Amino acid sequence: MSKRTMTLNLTDAEMAALESLCLKKDLNKTSVMRQALRLYQFVDQRVERGEKLFVEDEAKSSKAELVMI
Repeated sequence: MSKRTMTLNLTDAEMAALESLCLKKDLNKTSVMRQALRLYQFVDQRVERGEKLFVEDEAKSSKAELVMI
């Protein structure tokens, strides 16, 4: 499998979020971005099939639907 290089410009806030995730997950930036892409693909495929994505807080008995655009 060949790989291609991409340059990504992020805002300071986006870079801080990426760096925070890298530290928290003990991963490099490329690995975090690859995981984010795989997650986005997974969610997008499920939504395209008509499924819904929810976030639930059992302690507060609340549920919210996430909307993908």
